Amino acid sequence: MGVFYFFSGSNNNNTQSQEIQSSQFVKNLKDDKVKSFSIQPSGGVYKITGTYRQGQKAKVATGFLIGGNQSQSKEVTKFSTTVLENNSSIAEITKASQANNVKMNAKPEESSGFWVNLLVYVLPLLLFVWFFYMMMGRAGGQGGGNNGVMKFGKSKAKPADSKQNKVRFSDVAGEEEEKQELVEVVEFLKDPRKFTTLGATIPHGVLLEGPPGTGKTLLAKAVAGEAGVPFYSISGSDFVEMFVGVGASRVRDLFDQAKKAAPAIIFIDEIDAVGRRRGAGMGGGHDEREQTLNQLLVEMDGFSGNEGVIVIAATNRADVLDPALTRPGRFDRKILVGRPDINGREAILKVHSNNKPLANDVDLHEIAKQTPGFVGADLANLLNEAALLAARRNKTQIDASDIDEAEDRVIAGPAKRNRVISKEERETVAYHEAGHTVVGLVLNDARVVHKVTIVPRGRAGGYAIMLPREDQQLMSKKDAMEQMAGLMGGRAAEEIIFKSQSSGASNDFEQATNIARAMVTQYGMSKRLGPVQLENPAQDTYGPRYSQATAAAVDDEVRRLTNEAHETATKIIDEHRDKHKIIAEALLKYETLDEKQILSLWNTGKMPESSKTNDFPSERAATFEEAKRELERKEAERQAQMEKDHTQGESSSSDDTQPNDTSDASKPDNSSESDSQHHDDNNE
Repeated sequence: MGVFYFFSGSNNNNTQSQEIQSSQFVKNLKDDKVKSFSIQPSGGVYKITGTYRQGQKAKVATGFLIGGNQSQSKEVTKFSTTVLENNSSIAEITKASQANNVKMNAKPEESSGFWVNLLVYVLPLLLFVWFFYMMMGRAGGQGGGNNGVMKFGKSKAKPADSKQNKVRFSDVAGEEEEKQELVEVVEFLKDPRKFTTLGATIPHGVLLEGPPGTGKTLLAKAVAGEAGVPFYSISGSDFVEMFVGVGASRVRDLFDQAKKAAPAIIFIDEIDAVGRRRGAGMGGGHDEREQTLNQLLVEMDGFSGNEGVIVIAATNRADVLDPALTRPGRFDRKILVGRPDINGREAILKVHSNNKPLANDVDLHEIAKQTPGFVGADLANLLNEAALLAARRNKTQIDASDIDEAEDRVIAGPAKRNRVISKEERETVAYHEAGHTVVGLVLNDARVVHKVTIVPRGRAGGYAIMLPREDQQLMSKKDAMEQMAGLMGGRAAEEIIFKSQSSGASNDFEQATNIARAMVTQYGMSKRLGPVQLENPAQDTYGPRYSQATAAAVDDEVRRLTNEAHETATKIIDEHRDKHKIIAEALLKYETLDEKQILSLWNTGKMPESSKTNDFPSERAATFEEAKRELERKEAERQAQMEKDHTQGESSSSDDTQPNDTSDASKPDNSSESDSQHHDDNNE
């Protein structure tokens, strides 16, 4: 546009301005050729611009064309010149203008001339450069070039300040054994010579695996807080980008930063995003995720080594990780951070209730008993919901009623007491939930009825909570059949009392069918199919791997187990019709019954007068020093037991050398070994 204007504008403009010398201006002024002019100070001289009375012939440059600078003769009406700032020149100009009656004007000096020129010439250039910089940054995926185009492959992880990390081992409750496994990591970061003098090498990596919310990230923060070293935290998904090679570059940069600040800790959250088994990507071996994984493998255990850098990774799916990543030398130590038991849940509740005022009727041990399967995140949410409810009710303390309501909200959702329910539907729900309760009270070897209610919550018109008597790691076939019978109690009660069926048992059937299917396809609890595992939920992502005949047999067995559970529930409710009616009528009157009220109605047919809660001591979370002492104590006990066994072995071997006692002594030993093995199999 500028070139076009330069060529076309110079030819079409008939009012060109001519640059003349000061002497020529004075001569023209005296010859009365000037119509008017103005004087303006400019940088130590006077700048004069004016207009001729008549057009003057002059040569005007037409621009840079082929062949050199050319000019042509044209008629101009304006001129410009400069004169020195002295009194004689101004006096001569003034005298000549007055003699010929020429209009003379004075202008002030332009104070902003420099800034105007800067704005006109420099600012567009800066805008142009900034525009291209932003475009290149966008193309590089850096969000507008905030980190610079050349920092495209840099890691996004920044070291966390060790002084700002206030998390310690005492803040991690319910994971005492996991903390003891990490004590050696902290000890190595604090005093590596203690291990290197014995020729020991600290594990290159620690893999924390377990369900979501169990505190894997919190454990990593506690290790960094106790060690007081730089802590680099990054997610596995931060490595992977659309462009090939970026993830590998970021892995290299991350380890370079950590090596410069060694000793240091690198924490990779959700490592399964980048560490999945190779060979399953869309691009084969050239997949971006696989290149990132290859670089991670080299950095963790390659020729260069990673001295002083410990990698802590967390994942919920350790079964999908690449075997090269989980081998010794990379992730040497694997720590399962599972769901806490009752003591762990009590300790977690103790930690999360430190800053919450609890009333005297709140028993953390009872809350821990009522929350099997809850992880740390669930328990923290439970106490937070209770605090919100207490604040909504304008209380100064959190009492047992707030905790109880918070449990219901976390499990089933908020209550919908304003929902309009007909009398017939309300009675159906009451007898349905009473059916669950009666079956649970009769089949109470494994599970105990904790609460039953007909208050709608979420999508449920009512529900019954049955808790295990104690924390279980294994489920027997009897426990599974009792759970299924308890789930079928609601439909059985509807059929016996109302001679009809409702849609309220759909969720019961779903849970019972899942249990029955797991018994047949995973646990080997079917005589027809035998002790085989047909399905694995952790690996079967493409459907079943068995024939249609086997699938039909699985469906038949699942249907048989659910029908047996339904028959059992029908028989129990038919035998206890009177107690079933008492519980259902109490539900219609009180809407919610707790464990003590249910037992009182079952045994006496009446509601209890009053109930008092027992006081149970609450555990506390161990600090780093306490966890270290506990680890040393266990090692000492284990060493003492080994020495004791060794001493007994030597004494028994000396007795076995006698020829008369050899055959007699060996027989009871073999029989005891076979008995203990048989006993262990029964336990399993």
